[in-house]
Amino acid sequence: MSEAVRHSHARAVVIGGSMAGMLAAAAVKDQVGSVEIIECHDVPEGPGPRVGVPQAVHIHLLQSGGVDALEELLPGVIDQLAASGAHRIPVTTNMIIYSPEGWYRRWRRATHRLMTASRDLTDHVVREQVLKEPHVNVRTRSRAIGLLGDGRRVTGVRIRTAGEGGGEGKSERETELRADLVIDASGRASRMPQWLAELGIGGLAEDRVDSGLVYASRMYRAPVPTHGWPVVSVNADPRLPGPASAGGILPIEGDRWHVGLMGAPGGQPTRDADAFEAFARTLRHPIIADLLARAEPLTDVSITHSTANRRHYYERLRTWPEGLVALGDSVAAFNPMYGQGLSVIAQGALALRELAKGGLVPGLSRRAQRAIARPVEAAWALTVGQDIHFATTTGKNPRFTDRLLQRYVNRLSLTATGSFRTATALTDVLALHAPPTSLVRPGVLLSALVGPLRPQLEGPQFTPEELRLLDGVRERS
Repeated sequence: MSEAVRHSHARAVVIGGSMAGMLAAAAVKDQVGSVEIIECHDVPEGPGPRVGVPQAVHIHLLQSGGVDALEELLPGVIDQLAASGAHRIPVTTNMIIYSPEGWYRRWRRATHRLMTASRDLTDHVVREQVLKEPHVNVRTRSRAIGLLGDGRRVTGVRIRTAGEGGGEGKSERETELRADLVIDASGRASRMPQWLAELGIGGLAEDRVDSGLVYASRMYRAPVPTHGWPVVSVNADPRLPGPASAGGILPIEGDRWHVGLMGAPGGQPTRDADAFEAFARTLRHPIIADLLARAEPLTDVSITHSTANRRHYYERLRTWPEGLVALGDSVAAFNPMYGQGLSVIAQGALALRELAKGGLVPGLSRRAQRAIARPVEAAWALTVGQDIHFATTTGKNPRFTDRLLQRYVNRLSLTATGSFRTATALTDVLALHAPPTSLVRPGVLLSALVGPLRPQLEGPQFTPEELRLLDGVRERS
């Protein structure tokens, strides 16, 4: 094609109706005449659970970089989330973090803000914003089973739709759906590698780095009002003997705490509700267990073993067909312990939106795939850079340079416990506002050399008001 497809006649098809699919639709909705989202399951009308998203029962948050990207894609959505009960968490002002190097201070000056909410609420608010556009539609109970076109250009998808009874076999029908742009946002279950092979495109590189961590989650009724309540986190220390473990409490809507506990092979949490708080007490500090003793459990314990980091290097392929883009977990999925997934999806969708402003021109798909890979690369360096140091990790072993870098990061983390400047440099990277390479700027190197400017805290830094609220709550008998 020698010129851009005129947007009023162009059609985009998005495979998958989860967060990545909705944000993909948001990215291209202003550049095409219609967007069709292909979704296997029904879509809930409100902030209820959606079939096909088992990870929704686990902790999700938006890093500051993801918050900014989401607001760019859907202006007003962050205020809508907050109005619906999501929490804006100033970093590190409202965070109690026990790092391997010590307690982080709650600096009065916030550098970034997290958004915390249940995954169901976040999905609902985003979905509502996207689907209010009359030219964006969801085709439910439908599954993409292949691509149309060839290795030079994808022209649509083959879909299989269930009949009204929702059954399989004779009640299903197959159709072809033509499109000028196909976006695969189908998540970890994506069949994109096989579909590319069917188009004659091979040589796809893939990485999988698995720490073996098991993730257990549970909802609690908070014993205190959660507005303004801090995030609490006890981080894993890979240098300690025995299986690594970690945990966190996020305040979410409805005066609830979303609690996550993680453990490596040999020390993994289980579905046993009676053992959940006991496991929390085995962490490097008992703060989470002490808080849960005052709270009321609202749900059973949910477990996931899907914590491996997995990445497809689509941007490295020699050839890439026009009219095809992959986004979200279809490209890379991360260990949820680090809370990067939703933010990477939002930043990738924003990168696609910026490129699509020029129209569906030749070369757009390859440029978009490379742009989507940039936030993926930053998060990959963070998550894998930590996971490779656990003794249980498979898929990659730390090299000498990795160990050297880890020693430097440990020094930065130690310095950050008593240096606002260093804490800001670290949170800039963790919030996906700055690349990991920013940590070797001369000013950051100098601060690491000098070390912490204040003595280390001896314990968690609660405010007098928070302590007053906790003192007024008796532990559950």
